[in-house]
Amino acid sequence: MKLSMKYIVMICTFALLLMLLGACNNESASNEDATPSDNTEDEATNNEGEDSGEPYEFSIMTNLHTAETPDPKIQELIEEMTGYKLDIQWVPDSNYDERLNTAFATGSLPDVVRIGFNQVNQFKDAIRNDQFWEIGPYLDQFENLSNLNEDIMANTMIDGKIYGIYQGRPLSRQGIIYRKDWADNLGLDAPTTTDEFFEMVRAFTEDDPNGSGNNDTIGIADRSDLIYGGFKTIASWFGTPNEWGEKDGQLLPEFMFDEYMDTLDFYKEMHSNGYINQDFPVTSKDDQIALVTNGTAGVYVGSLPDVTSMNNDATALNPDIKFDVQNYVEGPHGEFGVWAIPGFGEIIIFSKSSIETEEDLLNILGFYDKLASSEVINTLYWGVEGEHYELKDGRADNTIAEQRIIDTEVRPYLTLEIGEPETTGRYEGYTDYEVRQKADELVLDNNNYLIHNPAVTLDSETFIRDGERLTQMIEDATVRYILGQTDREGFDSVVEDWRAQGGDAIIEEINDSYQAIN
Repeated sequence: MKLSMKYIVMICTFALLLMLLGACNNESASNEDATPSDNTEDEATNNEGEDSGEPYEFSIMTNLHTAETPDPKIQELIEEMTGYKLDIQWVPDSNYDERLNTAFATGSLPDVVRIGFNQVNQFKDAIRNDQFWEIGPYLDQFENLSNLNEDIMANTMIDGKIYGIYQGRPLSRQGIIYRKDWADNLGLDAPTTTDEFFEMVRAFTEDDPNGSGNNDTIGIADRSDLIYGGFKTIASWFGTPNEWGEKDGQLLPEFMFDEYMDTLDFYKEMHSNGYINQDFPVTSKDDQIALVTNGTAGVYVGSLPDVTSMNNDATALNPDIKFDVQNYVEGPHGEFGVWAIPGFGEIIIFSKSSIETEEDLLNILGFYDKLASSEVINTLYWGVEGEHYELKDGRADNTIAEQRIIDTEVRPYLTLEIGEPETTGRYEGYTDYEVRQKADELVLDNNNYLIHNPAVTLDSETFIRDGERLTQMIEDATVRYILGQTDREGFDSVVEDWRAQGGDAIIEEINDSYQAIN
């Protein structure tokens, strides 16, 4: 049977239509199956989980200064505000150095670690061996990180490169806290020269400043710490360099300068006259402060903000006590200077063993850029406005919350701070104690008279190896001189021993390092 041509054409057309419909259905089904997984993969690759709904997570090791790990409230708020997930490894402060060294030795460092100023030398070799990320080239990509203080960032440099983000500290808090009521009783003003300072501590010792009729006061309370006690600050007044100074075309340690010896003679005279607590070389800071707050001593040379706690303790014993503060004391050369720290207490550095790619580094730096914004940093530092603090005159007053709540919910997170109020917009603390307000102003005023340490970023292998022992030799000789147990010849003899036992090598290495970067 033969088919007509018309019928054959109809059959072929129908078959072609079926084929085309089947192909379209298959393609549609294939696209429906492929599109979600392909797009998800692209988003994860391009955004590291941010657009896929998963926050970027990284790990941090930091010190814990409280008895227990903090309530997670503030961490959860920070995570919500920044869009990150934080794995915080809280390490008790007393064990932090040991835990950090163990993690480093075993290759188990978290992404981010916090190291103190004194630990920087310890990690220099590892940093130079490319075990931590150099972050300097990336900072300009971030609005807030690029606004951090350039001078302080420079003080963190190793071989002219930036590896860490600093946690800022005032450059100099140093000054005098003194009994204003005693000074008024004796007709004394705040001292502005070393001679006037000497006269104040003499009068506070010998002229019955409390009117008791007894020989029951001393001029100044000091402690065993030659740096954060009174000695280094008074040495600044005399023009002593800050650890290292330039002399005869090279950098030399501070104790090789005449101004250091002038300070020794000044201290020795105060001690021999009984104007200073005779046992200061074995006195703790707590005991030093107690001598002032219990009415025994009239002058404290140290951190000016300490006046708040001193006033609280002293007025609890005697509500008539009045304090005042002063920073500006000219030395015999007619100028005022005050030693400065490098502007940071700690830096945070970024481990290459944990952060494997540049993309991961940039993600983590993105968190710190957000942290350096005023809204986030104030939440980290002060907590929740209205719950943990309230604003008064543009400052944070956290007395609205119980101290227990501050200690458990807010205080532990202070170790995560970066920058300082001038660069991040973090609120300063509020106080209605006028003397503390004055103290805060004087801390800022100190910035006009700073004596910097020119060797803060310089290297000496000998110092890393033997510095602690050699430094102790000079400190012991300094104390013995003040106590009258040795003289200038004896002190100079110790300096010669210091030089012979590694000091000359330190001087040479510090100067070689200085020449290499200048």
